Amino acid sequence: MNPSDLPGAPFLAYRDQHLFIEQLRLQDLAEAHGTPLFVYSKAAMLHALGAYQRAFAGRKAKVHYAMKANSSLGVLQVFAQAGCGFDIVSAGELARVQAAGGQAKDVIFSGVGKTRAEMQIGLQAGIACFNAESEAELDVLNEMALSLGKIAPVSIRVNPNVDPKTHPYISTGLKGNKFGIAHERTLQAYQHAASLPGLKVTGIDCHIGSQITTTEPYLDALDKVLDLVEQIESAGIPIHHLDFGGGLGINYNGDTPPAADDLWTRLLARLDERGFGDRQLMIEPGRSLVGNAGVCLTQVQFIKPGEQKNFCIIDAAMNDLPRPAMYEAFHQIVPLSLSDAAAQVYDVVGPVCESGDWIGRDRALNVQAGDTLAVLSAGAYCMSMASNYNTRGRPAEVLVDAHKSHVIRARETVADQMRGENLV
Repeated sequence: MNPSDLPGAPFLAYRDQHLFIEQLRLQDLAEAHGTPLFVYSKAAMLHALGAYQRAFAGRKAKVHYAMKANSSLGVLQVFAQAGCGFDIVSAGELARVQAAGGQAKDVIFSGVGKTRAEMQIGLQAGIACFNAESEAELDVLNEMALSLGKIAPVSIRVNPNVDPKTHPYISTGLKGNKFGIAHERTLQAYQHAASLPGLKVTGIDCHIGSQITTTEPYLDALDKVLDLVEQIESAGIPIHHLDFGGGLGINYNGDTPPAADDLWTRLLARLDERGFGDRQLMIEPGRSLVGNAGVCLTQVQFIKPGEQKNFCIIDAAMNDLPRPAMYEAFHQIVPLSLSDAAAQVYDVVGPVCESGDWIGRDRALNVQAGDTLAVLSAGAYCMSMASNYNTRGRPAEVLVDAHKSHVIRARETVADQMRGENLV
């Protein structure tokens, strides 16, 4: 195995047959903290962010980290200290931003179903903008703003009907998706928003999906959004910022998404061509900042031969790593120590009592009970989607910074899970 082939390289690499993250051996972390264990590279996160920052050098642009990808406080702190804003979808996420040192004024509130209570919290905190996703939401937000004596800054999320060529569960910009205002109704929605005294139209928003690996969907969406901006401004409604969402994919299994700086060089050139290069830009990357910065360490419990399948049963499960069960997603699974011994083909499965509790199918591994494996590309949509199914505690999390490691989340206990419950 070539270390440079690993998703997460060069921050994740084999040295002398042992797998390291930055300057620390992963086996040492597994022994110190137990498994399952999420481990993140701070350098990998900042490296990924740096690609966006290089692309936007000299531009009026702001990166708002889409924290749904990974909302652990230690991860949020990395991006807050790096000067990022945040894209949230709940009041709980706003509380996490503030707890991690982020500022409400740098927060964009997205999501199709914001409650009145959440709108109130956002208004009182003074967030940067609400991304509204329906005309009904505009009316309720106006009502809440007026009741508080405030003006709500608002952009409208537009559904441009662009196919992002990704999994249907994470496609968000087609007519059949629940997100945003239909392209054909956008002008009417903006005219309605501009007529409401509790709202101030500030921008336009578009997000077409997640794990996008080609440039063309972005270019198509960009052109459609700019066409709409021209229509809206011709109607006398100024658009101050352009929010193009996130969605850029990562390498899970030989995927070749464009680098963030290359993608945005092309998109910025198109903006310049159309005369919008001086506008305030906002983007909301998530997966591309954290996905390949994280791994999940898991110990092999049993090897179970079968007539049709051989099973490698590990202590991580679908509650820890939900993407394979939800999307049939692929994660590379590799040993922490390399060996020349012959490999066998296994389905890698967890202990949860569901046939869908699998992490990888048909994987060639030289493995035995007690060995530790690394599930790669586990920094996004893993811990943030983890659950307590089967009364399993969520794993601990460790952030690695060069040769130092920091526990940023303690392993969840049964007592933690039952706190707040009562017998009658």
